Amino acid sequence: MIDRAVLEDKTRFSQALHKAMLPVAPVVAHMEAYEFRYCLNNITPEGGWSKITLDTVEAIEKRISSAEFFEGIQLKPKNGSAIVLDKTIEALTYMLFVGLVLQEYSVEWVRRWFYFDARSFNFYVHSNYMTPAILAHLGGQPFKAFEPRQKAFESVHEVGYQDFQEANREVDQAFIDAVLKLVKIKGTPILLGLAGPTAAGKTEIVERLCAAFAEQHMHTTSMELDNFLLDREYREEHNIGSFGRRALHFELLQQCIADLLHGKAVQTPRYDFIGATSSHDLQGNLKPDGKPVEIQSADIIFIEGNAPFLMPEIAPLVGIKVVYLTDDPVRLKRKWRRDIDYRKKYDPWYLRNRFFKEQPVMAVINYHPQLETCDIFINTTTAELWVTPEIKQFL
Repeated sequence: MIDRAVLEDKTRFSQALHKAMLPVAPVVAHMEAYEFRYCLNNITPEGGWSKITLDTVEAIEKRISSAEFFEGIQLKPKNGSAIVLDKTIEALTYMLFVGLVLQEYSVEWVRRWFYFDARSFNFYVHSNYMTPAILAHLGGQPFKAFEPRQKAFESVHEVGYQDFQEANREVDQAFIDAVLKLVKIKGTPILLGLAGPTAAGKTEIVERLCAAFAEQHMHTTSMELDNFLLDREYREEHNIGSFGRRALHFELLQQCIADLLHGKAVQTPRYDFIGATSSHDLQGNLKPDGKPVEIQSADIIFIEGNAPFLMPEIAPLVGIKVVYLTDDPVRLKRKWRRDIDYRKKYDPWYLRNRFFKEQPVMAVINYHPQLETCDIFINTTTAELWVTPEIKQFL
């Protein structure tokens, strides 16, 4: 057991934590001690580390397994006018830091339930995307498996587009080959639903699928479910998340799908990710300054987003149902680069609060049902391609 006196000295605590974190988060090995200390200084608790009391592992597991725990996370808590990290997230990170230094929490236990993001410098709860029901639906084992090259991302602060694509190259190609074969069997026009959490790589894989279909002389078009989102301010005021019919211009979505499948061109709403506003008002009318998205019909119509076949009104129209998944730690690194560095979309503190709050809950209420009904599941982090027994017969 480690002497609690280490908690009284900020320098000793930083050194001890840096060492304790190495097996938890390999990226820490690429941080000099002073870099680690800079980050730690920003999250040091009032009164010092000796004031932190530890809950039992059983109590923590029970708490983070409850939806109420995540519902209590605030998206925009403020200190003055500035958004800050939610106190619950902060308190959890405090406990895990101290528990690791004092060896009260094992590395194995921490890694099983949590992951650490070095750029955020706090812990997040692991989402669970597989259940016995999902495994049974998908035949119990992957259709194809490759070397999980995303393992290398554990040692970096951020993940670039090119590195991400190269890491997924083999499993992505196996998926593309499978889709090409299925479309030939099922015929066109066909609606291909591609579900996946934020920053999973949906946009990139759709672009590659479009190129593969073009080589087969088939026309493609794509409709983004996110473009049907209502204004974020309205959704947050009414405690509406970013998925489900209440979050969308749902009637417009239904009409656009029906028209595209009947060979008609459509105009969909356009969602401004920077301003977090829709081109259409709540009644589905184009705003005076709104610019819709024009989409022509095609042989293959992609509908991509968080939940393209979760809604019972939409699911029967989807000819091929796909879940494209990347695990939370990698997606968070991609979101930092995409949404903070490139898009300038979020306040960094807001990003941390929102990702912590939404991902584990969305895994259960959004992706579990879609994984239980999908035709194909691609897990790029484990480099596995899963298909149902029915689809396996075609392939």
